Amino acid sequence: MSIRRLPSDLINRIAAGEVVERPASALKELVENALDAGATGVAIRLAAGGLELVEVSDDGSGMIPSEMRLALERHATSKLPNDHIEDVSSFGFRGEALPSIASVARLTIDSRPHGSDGWRIEVDHGAIAGEGPAALPPGTRVRVEVLFDKVPARRKFLRSPRAEYAACLDIVKRLAMARPDVGFSLDHDGRRALSVQPSDGPTRVAALLSHELERHGLGIDCARDGLRLTGVISLPTFNRGMADQQYLFVNLRPVKDRLLVGSLRAAYRDLLARDRHPVAALFVEVPTSEVDINVHPAKTEVRFRDPAAVRGLIVGGLRAALDEAGHRSAAREQFAAAVNWTSEILPFRGPEGSEVGTLIHEAASFFAPSYPHSNPSRSREGLLVDAPHARAEPATAPVPSFPLGVARGQVAATYIVAEAEDGLVIVDQHAAHERLVLERMRRDRAGGEVARQALLMPDVVEMDEPDCDRLESAAPDLAGLGLEIERFGPTAMLVRATPAALGKADIPGLLHDLAAELAELGTALALRDKLDLVAATMACHGSVRAGRILSVAEMNALLREMEITPHSGQCNHGRPTWVKLAHADIEKLFGRR
Repeated sequence: MSIRRLPSDLINRIAAGEVVERPASALKELVENALDAGATGVAIRLAAGGLELVEVSDDGSGMIPSEMRLALERHATSKLPNDHIEDVSSFGFRGEALPSIASVARLTIDSRPHGSDGWRIEVDHGAIAGEGPAALPPGTRVRVEVLFDKVPARRKFLRSPRAEYAACLDIVKRLAMARPDVGFSLDHDGRRALSVQPSDGPTRVAALLSHELERHGLGIDCARDGLRLTGVISLPTFNRGMADQQYLFVNLRPVKDRLLVGSLRAAYRDLLARDRHPVAALFVEVPTSEVDINVHPAKTEVRFRDPAAVRGLIVGGLRAALDEAGHRSAAREQFAAAVNWTSEILPFRGPEGSEVGTLIHEAASFFAPSYPHSNPSRSREGLLVDAPHARAEPATAPVPSFPLGVARGQVAATYIVAEAEDGLVIVDQHAAHERLVLERMRRDRAGGEVARQALLMPDVVEMDEPDCDRLESAAPDLAGLGLEIERFGPTAMLVRATPAALGKADIPGLLHDLAAELAELGTALALRDKLDLVAATMACHGSVRAGRILSVAEMNALLREMEITPHSGQCNHGRPTWVKLAHADIEKLFGRR
């Protein structure tokens, strides 16, 4: 087959396959164009999840007719003033978005610069269908209708309108977080789905994710070696079963980067169970010369010149914020709703199963002063069983200004009840002590090298040469964790010692996991995770178990240690170790408010 030049319409359709995968992809390009045009407000309308209509209106700079025609040509852009592509700070710069979208849909552009008249250009699947004057306020409005209508092979692979709408909403949220100074609105099938006004970053994030972040979130602001990290993360106890509320940005550009995702996961290591995920919105600021944003057609992935520095900034910054949070817990308070509490006397059943509904006044007589020595275990009819024997501590000691208060008693030999200045604190003694033991073990491990077990006969593990190269480079770090390895030919590694805490480890599996992690993240986390898992298991078995009776002194000692121990607000699996019922909530329960 001879070489031939492709026709322009086919070139545009091929480009559309790279840029426009679904309605959300087209929406992303149009909103980014609006932001790059200096818009302070962006209004979006969708129909059928974007399958039938995607419309984006902005109040940006607008375009004159000649610029509008040029914008519909491939590789025409106003966002690349010179040839230094590495210095681009705008969202887009390829100049392919509009012609690509126009080649697979009906596209209408209305635009009006400030001080000029408006103009409209209509394009039907790559062909100009008409143009003329248009009435609109200063700015630009772009309508995309029936996406992939004439490309059935692409359209049949689109998902349901509901699924496509969810993808569009996610795109709008990401861009709205990136630009909190811009107002956004989103209407879907005539219903207002999202509306946010210009605000500061944390307020915008809380408005788009969860207002609970205002109470259960941690602000991040740190810098290192010319890099800066800002944003909001959730306390470990405020988590989700999916990683669908993690938003990552590089120089205000929304990205889905494996390095950043892995760094976020590493920061929460040993604070969350493996199937739980934090809520986060993180903004990384990097000099443009230190990041390549042109490695993916949709610019959702980036490449850092020094990935280790970026990862260190994220892990270090997040761990510092989580450590500073101390014993804080995001356990949702038990709000004083009457439906959640029993406020009536339940019917009493005697040994024979008879209901006794008239014994309340008789029970009162047992405690009357005239019967100081009466036995309250039985009524005159013999229907009362032995009264329960409860253990309570005198509540005479004053309440000092400790965050978790002072212990007043124990419930079900599992929960410590403490009185604080601002409410009632309930502590899960096993979960709390499990975290305290783990933190002690981590401190001990940080004080020296991990104990290791030398192998009687060194193990030889066959691996691919690139994996061997990665492990050889990481050998000094791995040695500090108790794993002694060395190169044994081009495609093998020799293992001389393993961490003693791992016991009889699957050495080949361990090395292959480490090599895979080094390939993905550039650092070895798998071994640390395994050690932390072992430590967590040991901490669980070595902690105060549920069912153990504690003295008041033991309970108070536990509370005091929790107050000074990092991460004591959650157990080793991310569950809360304590909850608080505020005085105001208690008053509501009794109708005092």
